[in-house]
Amino acid sequence: MFSYMERRLAPAISGRGAQGSEVPTRFGLAEREEDGDWRDYMEQLDGPPVRLRTQVTEERPKTILSFNQSPDVPFDRSVNAYRGCEHGCVYCFARPTHTYHDLSPGLDFETKLFAKPNAAELLRATLAKPKYRPKPIAMGTNTDPYQPIEARYRITRSVLEVCLDARHPVTITTKSDRVLADLDLLAQLAERRLVAVAISVTSLDPRLSGKLEPRAAAPAKRLLALQKLVEAGVPVHCSVSPIIPAITDEFMEEIVQRVGAIGVGSVGWIPLRLPHEVAPLFREWLAVHFPDRGDKVMSIVRSIRGGRDNDPDFFTRMKPSGVWADLFRARFRLACKRAGLGKAKFELDCTQFRPPAMGGQMRLL
Repeated sequence: MFSYMERRLAPAISGRGAQGSEVPTRFGLAEREEDGDWRDYMEQLDGPPVRLRTQVTEERPKTILSFNQSPDVPFDRSVNAYRGCEHGCVYCFARPTHTYHDLSPGLDFETKLFAKPNAAELLRATLAKPKYRPKPIAMGTNTDPYQPIEARYRITRSVLEVCLDARHPVTITTKSDRVLADLDLLAQLAERRLVAVAISVTSLDPRLSGKLEPRAAAPAKRLLALQKLVEAGVPVHCSVSPIIPAITDEFMEEIVQRVGAIGVGSVGWIPLRLPHEVAPLFREWLAVHFPDRGDKVMSIVRSIRGGRDNDPDFFTRMKPSGVWADLFRARFRLACKRAGLGKAKFELDCTQFRPPAMGGQMRLL
């Protein structure tokens, strides 16, 4: 039988993770094809394919704090300042959420973004409600709060300002060194045990990172960001994730060794997850970038997911099984032992919470 991975597809789309923009068939949406900017097309009829441009739509939701009851995640509430993510990580489990906008989980997810400029205002109003009870707010659980458009919108910073004003604990997960732009706020929150930051380091090869996560910070920049956060007294965690068999697992031990050397307090790993449309997108990416080993990668992925591309079930979706999963666990455990690292133990303080001042003005003291 002819293997899907035995032939290379069209050349890679420069600067983007997904290689296509097909809409999901499970919703019966109309098919369409990306054609770039019309002016570029008219000027480059005989030139290379036009580059897709990032578009940002501002939306004004009525609420900003999302709650969940998942037994697989260590938080029950989160804030997502953006929908879609320009980082373009091909493996991102959040890609299917773009289908709720009748958009593609592929290129649309990383080129058609949504920003929520009133996020801080909504959060302030929520925290000020008499019946509100504080627990750590997670940021970066769906899309990255420090993706490139944060430099323009500064929504994440405004949310952190509300948390500082209200003495409300918050956690951040990111792949960007842009988090250092808010080091002043993070240091103040850290002094009060109100913040913890996790930075994901997937590989140590900038060329591979440029294919996997084309618009995320290079690995060296993420390691430097971890170091600067440590120096500023901010509790930090390194997530070696996702572990992609036969693609990124070779970097596991060295990443653990490096973050241990710069004083990072804890480290963890998460296996590759391929929910819904992410699986075909990832297969397409393999066919473009790694046609020689794509079948091997997917064979190992299925072996740790009970014979499926993805395990969506509670309690098991974050816990791969099988020989390969046991091997990754053993390797990671030994690497942590050598580096003197353990699991994250961030105990953020909820007792300092005070309802935020309304009217958009922060307290002086």
